[in-house]
Amino acid sequence: MHVRRLVSACRDRVRHWGAMWRLARVAGTRRVVAAVSLNVVLGLLPLVFVVCVAALLGRIPEIGHVSAGQRWGAVVWPLGVSVAVFVLQQLLEPFRHAIAESLGRVVDSRCAGDLMSTVLTRTPLRSLERQDTLDLLVDSRSAFEGQAFTPGDAVGGVVSLVYRYVNLAGAVVLVGVVLGPGLAVVAGVTALVIRFGQRGSLDRFAAMWGGLAGLRRRVRYVRDVASAPGVAKEVRVLGLLDWVLRRHAVETDAILRPLWRARRELLLRPFVWLAVVCLVGGTAVLLGLAWSIAGGNLSIFQMTVALQGVLVPLRFGVYFPESDTKTQYGMRSLASMRELQRAEAEPVGDAGATVLPGGSTIRFEDVVFRYAPEGPVVLDHLDLEIEEGRSTAVVGLNGAGKTTLVKLLTRLHDPESGRVTVGGTDLRDIDPRAWQRRCAVIFQDYVRYELSAGANVRMGAPGVTEPALVGPALARAIDKAGLGEIVDALPHGAETVLSRQYDDGHELSGGQWQRVGLARALYAVEHGAGVLVLDEPTAQFDARAEARFYDEFLGLTKGLTTVVISHRFAAVRRADRIVVLENGKVAESGTHDELVAAGGRYAELFRLQAQRFHDVLAGDPVEVI
Repeated sequence: MHVRRLVSACRDRVRHWGAMWRLARVAGTRRVVAAVSLNVVLGLLPLVFVVCVAALLGRIPEIGHVSAGQRWGAVVWPLGVSVAVFVLQQLLEPFRHAIAESLGRVVDSRCAGDLMSTVLTRTPLRSLERQDTLDLLVDSRSAFEGQAFTPGDAVGGVVSLVYRYVNLAGAVVLVGVVLGPGLAVVAGVTALVIRFGQRGSLDRFAAMWGGLAGLRRRVRYVRDVASAPGVAKEVRVLGLLDWVLRRHAVETDAILRPLWRARRELLLRPFVWLAVVCLVGGTAVLLGLAWSIAGGNLSIFQMTVALQGVLVPLRFGVYFPESDTKTQYGMRSLASMRELQRAEAEPVGDAGATVLPGGSTIRFEDVVFRYAPEGPVVLDHLDLEIEEGRSTAVVGLNGAGKTTLVKLLTRLHDPESGRVTVGGTDLRDIDPRAWQRRCAVIFQDYVRYELSAGANVRMGAPGVTEPALVGPALARAIDKAGLGEIVDALPHGAETVLSRQYDDGHELSGGQWQRVGLARALYAVEHGAGVLVLDEPTAQFDARAEARFYDEFLGLTKGLTTVVISHRFAAVRRADRIVVLENGKVAESGTHDELVAAGGRYAELFRLQAQRFHDVLAGDPVEVI
């Protein structure tokens, strides 16, 4: 049992080393070779210094028996070489740390790009909504936010270990030459056993630390809330400071207690046994050295070399600050990233065909969807047609499946069964990125970028950079969205940063941000988007403002394929077609007048909302059924 466990541990160690060296190649072969060569040289220089000093001390007894000129000749070369080696070591040492940092930065740049690409484009959304995935994401992000070691730190650390192991190997050779191979083997094995045991303890502790990801995420959330400027006003008004402090103390205590217990069990107890191993092995080697000295078998030169050589292995069992924690926790960060990337195996990432169909009529054909295999059905055998060139409003109460429909339409998710087609082609047979470029969507929780007003609008088609294409399209989108006067009133026009957290920045109201979102969608249309989707972006508007917003949107997008999502029925009454979604199915479909005349679910809910908001449209009173 113990042998199998040891073999398994050795195999894991080799695999981790291999993974780190493969990661190091990201920095380029030349840079890696240079770093390894420098560490080899620096690992050998202390041994050369030991030999030279020993040679100098070994010639001391001879000095009194030779002439002054011979005395100088006896000490000049070992002393000169010792000084040269010492100076060279001091000159090269800063470069060892610098090149390790250089390697780390190159690797981290690649890994950070991979992480952003994985989270933002490749990992399916349903994976990003799971607890285990969120824990992995927190661990991955923490490294690049300076709260943990990064994969680049691990690469720098493993290169620095070359210095340590070259130094150990050289010292064992010196011991073997002077005291014999037996004592050299004892010194080397003792050092490696202690080293292996120490790293094994650190491995187990790091694994335990990884299991606390959920608790660490809770602590992080409390800290983020407690230090977020936007929360300060509510904390002050409601007097929440004491609650926040108590909560932070509780969450911190919940993670510190298992850490303290693990330190005692995984680090302290093994340390005691490893200290015993070091004492036994070190005593054996030192006794062998003492026996050789007592027997007069060693010269001063040999005794000095052996004594210094023995001390190197005995000091090898400590943690190396430039390597151990960096390699251990840096590789855990990389492992978290790799786990995130494995989620790409789900079918959402399928490339599909790159050629889009000519028509843009969209059909949901017997679509079933749920967010988890055991979860409730959100869309239940849904059949729906979104006609090309017309406006379709999808209305329904909260939880009816409206936002889920948008996610399937934009292929953020794939149906569990059934299919979504465009121009008769299954969306799963189309490159998702190509299709998503054809869609312009304003989500309910759309992103408010802390960038200039113009940059916020240009996010609708960020790949377009030619000034001749950007300028006119940007102006038209701003004008159509009714954003022109708002932009003109900003301190620096379209170049004004939309955030008070920057000098000369300016914050917009909720309604003004809606205009920015609409302009972003219209800018996407200017550059080829053919399907526009509004997913309840006006939830914070009153009924009158929402109705006016949708009227303007439907007027501006006449002739385009548009989908409007809303839970306020009166706001979308001018859409070409209204679909009532209920319990994941189409309950009713038709124009506003047809649905009102039918006296069904739409008419009932419309009447209830109209009674509450009888003045939705100024000068155009809403009829009450």
